[in-house]
Amino acid sequence: MKKRSMFWLTSMILVALPYVVLAGELTPAEINAQKFGLWTLIPPLVAIILAFVTKNVVISLFIGILSGTFLLQIAGNNILNAVFQAFLMIIDKILGSLADPWNAGIVLQCLAIGGLIALISKMGGARAVAEGLAKRAKTPRSAQLITWVLGLLVFFDDYANALIVGPIMRPVTDKMRISREKLAFIIDATAAPIAGIALISTWVGYEIGLIKDAYTSIGQNVNAYDIFLATIPYRFYNILILMFIVFSAVFLKDFGPMLKAERRARKTGKVLSDTAKPMVSSETANLNPKEGIKLSVWNAIIPILVLMVGAFLGFYYNGYKAIMGGDDGAIIELLNNAPASFKAIQEAFGAADASIVLFQAAVLAGIVAIVMGIAQKIFTVGEAIDTWVEGMKSLVITGVILLLAWSLSSVIKELGTATFLTSALKDGIPSELLPSIIFVLGSIISFATGTSYGTMGILMPLAIPLAYAISPESSYVVMSAGAVLTGAIFGDHCSPISDTTILSSMGAACDHIDHTKTQLWYAITVAGATILFGYIPVGLGVPVYIVLPVAIVLIGAIVFFFGKSVDAQE
Repeated sequence: MKKRSMFWLTSMILVALPYVVLAGELTPAEINAQKFGLWTLIPPLVAIILAFVTKNVVISLFIGILSGTFLLQIAGNNILNAVFQAFLMIIDKILGSLADPWNAGIVLQCLAIGGLIALISKMGGARAVAEGLAKRAKTPRSAQLITWVLGLLVFFDDYANALIVGPIMRPVTDKMRISREKLAFIIDATAAPIAGIALISTWVGYEIGLIKDAYTSIGQNVNAYDIFLATIPYRFYNILILMFIVFSAVFLKDFGPMLKAERRARKTGKVLSDTAKPMVSSETANLNPKEGIKLSVWNAIIPILVLMVGAFLGFYYNGYKAIMGGDDGAIIELLNNAPASFKAIQEAFGAADASIVLFQAAVLAGIVAIVMGIAQKIFTVGEAIDTWVEGMKSLVITGVILLLAWSLSSVIKELGTATFLTSALKDGIPSELLPSIIFVLGSIISFATGTSYGTMGILMPLAIPLAYAISPESSYVVMSAGAVLTGAIFGDHCSPISDTTILSSMGAACDHIDHTKTQLWYAITVAGATILFGYIPVGLGVPVYIVLPVAIVLIGAIVFFFGKSVDAQE
């Protein structure tokens, strides 16, 4: 009897041993992905669904985090203890999010730029710019196109885009009876989509780093920046969403919930819906300048130029210091020999900590604005500081939402949600459909997690080796890399738990759920065109120089034929 028991025990150990060894090689996220399976989707689904149902982002994100921490803490049947531990874990996650230097920099950056915008408004600069632009933006069409152009000009960072363009253009678009939902869409669609394909931006370093590592994994030592440039024609969603804005503005046609919002604004002058809760406090949304002061556009232009130029110089200096403190001899030699070359600038920008640099630039611009206001006797030192603080108060809610969004992202990462989705959907992929499937997979992960960076980091190491294994042709691998980067941006663009979506709502002073609902229709339409008119044709071998122009024309046709005139009677 003892021998039989020993035999079965030995057999069980031998059978289980490979799994134990394999489990030891797995990361905690991979172990949780196997353990929970479909349950890993619960936290993002809860947060997203509740956001639409309750129209309260804070509560939705909190409950989403709680559902995730509950899954991580549940053990046996002790439900009460799991709930208690889950609540404690939420606090740890929020504290961890705030303790992260990048996240802290983003929150401080938002607060500092809020203070800067308040100072500019108090000095009359915002009103002067609005009145100046209003002379050129005489129609809803020109107002939307000017907003689009400004969005393209602030190409270096998506956060800066949302925080700069919105407050500047808001008075102009309000006067032209353009809905806040449309303003938020234009801001959001010219933030990450342009920063992701700009030749120099805070995104480029991260993107080329992922590309270089993925190509190294297949045994190729490539110029990652050249590969990045080669992906740009294949970044269909980025390009098509930018053109969608132009066609919608030129034709003055919309569809879906956006059409309803635009007709409401044109007909009644209500730029916000009756139930809207704009993401800016009513006390500081309209900081009017003092009576009798002379309005000057320079009171806005100079501080904003200081912000932008300071950011550019800061990116270079911060990245330069990071590179010089590293061990990459080739890049160090490049910066020593040709510090002003395009390649050197690109490398420095890629190595810079954008959150810290933008915070520094915003503080510097705020100091300049305070000095200008005091010199013109617009306000005293005490009044300037009070105004700056009031401006920061308007963005406290944005900081709260960002912290909750980051905490949810942390929980989702620990649960292995993205790992589960990737492993569940990556098998059995036809070669001609691989770019489209990569785009869809990136979209799902990014929408569910609310992070484009995280999605890129997960998919790029999988997509490039997979594409290379299917077809080693250079263009095929490049288009697959482009599909990763583009899918990540699309999912992030329309996710209600994405930080860029949140900041766009804040920049436009729009209700966040209204922004998400109206934008979602447009984002999905362009994503569908990206697959049907972009990735499927190039996957079948049609040259991209034919596919891209045709796709742009077809986007224009969709807006023209399916959109309805905003000014027409319902």
